[in-house]
Amino acid sequence: MNGPGSTDRPPWVSVSDLAEYAYCPRAQWYRGHPTDEPPAPSAVRSAQRGEAYHERSLSAVARREERGAGWGIAALLLGLLVVAVIVLVWLT
Repeated sequence: MNGPGSTDRPPWVSVSDLAEYAYCPRAQWYRGHPTDEPPAPSAVRSAQRGEAYHERSLSAVARREERGAGWGIAALLLGLLVVAVIVLVWLT
């Protein structure tokens, strides 16, 4: 018991434990309660579909980020060109 005079300590919880629980409570529970039974075939198929979904989602995000970087570089170069033209016009 964790009463007022108890010396029992609560279990240690790390930030990664909290993140794992927030991402998938079931996975976090299984990590703390391992079983000797192999996963059901339907669970394996479901996990594979989930992994494929996340891989597609992450690749789409990576593509968007790459395009965003390209547009940022193009905007920077355009800005430098405009400044260069202004300086050249001002100097002449």
